[in-house]
Amino acid sequence: MFKNIIVKGIAIASLSAFLAGCQDELEEINENPNEAISAQPEYLLANSIKSNADVILGSDASMETTTLFVQHWAKIQYTDVDKYTVSISNIQNIWTNLYSQGLTDFTRIIEIGEQTGNVNYQAVGLILKSWTFQILTDLYGDIPYSEAGKIEQTLTPKYDAQKDVYLGLLNDLKKASELINPAGSPISGDVIYNGNLNKWKKFANSLRLRIALRIADREPEIAKTVVAELAADKSQLIASNDEIAQLNYLASPNQNPVSRDRETRDDYRVSKSVIDKLQELKDPRLAIFANKTVDATPTGYLGVTNGLPADSSAKLGFTKTSKLGDYFTAPTSPAVFLSYSEVLFNLAEAAQRGFIADKPAELYKAAVTASLQQFKVNSADITAYLAQPAVAYNPANFKKSIGEQKWLALFSQGPEAYTEWRRLDYPQLKPAYAGVLDGKIPSRLIYPTGEQALNGANYKAAVANQGEDRLTTKLWFDVF
Repeated sequence: MFKNIIVKGIAIASLSAFLAGCQDELEEINENPNEAISAQPEYLLANSIKSNADVILGSDASMETTTLFVQHWAKIQYTDVDKYTVSISNIQNIWTNLYSQGLTDFTRIIEIGEQTGNVNYQAVGLILKSWTFQILTDLYGDIPYSEAGKIEQTLTPKYDAQKDVYLGLLNDLKKASELINPAGSPISGDVIYNGNLNKWKKFANSLRLRIALRIADREPEIAKTVVAELAADKSQLIASNDEIAQLNYLASPNQNPVSRDRETRDDYRVSKSVIDKLQELKDPRLAIFANKTVDATPTGYLGVTNGLPADSSAKLGFTKTSKLGDYFTAPTSPAVFLSYSEVLFNLAEAAQRGFIADKPAELYKAAVTASLQQFKVNSADITAYLAQPAVAYNPANFKKSIGEQKWLALFSQGPEAYTEWRRLDYPQLKPAYAGVLDGKIPSRLIYPTGEQALNGANYKAAVANQGEDRLTTKLWFDVF
């Protein structure tokens, strides 16, 4: 009996070894000799930057949501989304694309940098990861942050409070800035700064400045400390339009997503809110932001009121309303992540709040100038524009002066413009004409339904902390 057991054991062991050998041989046969065994950081970096840029300019995070909420654009067809009937798929797509694509790739770039000793890949990955988390928390509020992307540890990450996310990002960006070593190993695949590490440091510091102002109404002392540190050497911030953090798109099939969308659709127009403000201020950016109407109209430009019923918008007509300017629909139009004018507006606000000793009016004037120069407005027109009393800085209501001009400077940067409008409360926009939120404009995006199904306990904890999962629930940073 015992002998038979031994014989059977030997036979089973021999069979197992044979099968294991066969499996090894099959794996070798199925290996593609031309396929990389490990991810190449340059390909990950280029692809993930474009992926995120496509999100912030594309239908989900911009065209069908934030550019409508902030009334940069309006709908002349299919107007339900312009009335705040937000598509569940748009909400899910933003979350899924930023978490499963951008953040996953940026995390892998950081890991590769750590494994290879290339601190610059670590830093750039951390900067872009922080920027992505900033977009997510700006839109949704409390989000998975500290446990996000740690699949080996948990498939159901907890939601961190928005305050903790912002504070964490301030620390992450400081670490990234300190990691960068321009004299160290180079990076490839950089489609933003072409490997210029000094500019990446400026991007990191400028993101810290942005986030410091985000929390200024809630945590003024922390904001002041961060801003004072950054403003001590302004050359370490984005310091010209040549240093704007942006992705310059190419021709088809790598064109700007707005350009791709316009190839087959014609359902967007410039909002009446923007065109009216530009005309009121005799703003030379009008001809850049909007095209003249095809048919003759009294001023040559006509914006569309946000949230019109479908029959009302149809009566306006396609040829008597202003389309988005050619600058923004060109295949190579850039996706702007952070501009020079935004840095100056943030410094102006910091000065007005007493965080730094600079003169806010001078920084505000420089910010407006930078925006006009970004859009190639000539010097004479800039001088005339700034001379108008309606454009002059008002220290008694700095949020109005900065808010209205920042709203214009961020035109078509949907997520950022929407967040700054919520924070500064200017311009004072009227809710969509036929809006479905009882006379309110959305204050956030609701969480995707996938989270309720797959991460239910943490989703419920986030709602309990933040407030009802509604479009009208104000986020932590949105105090007033």
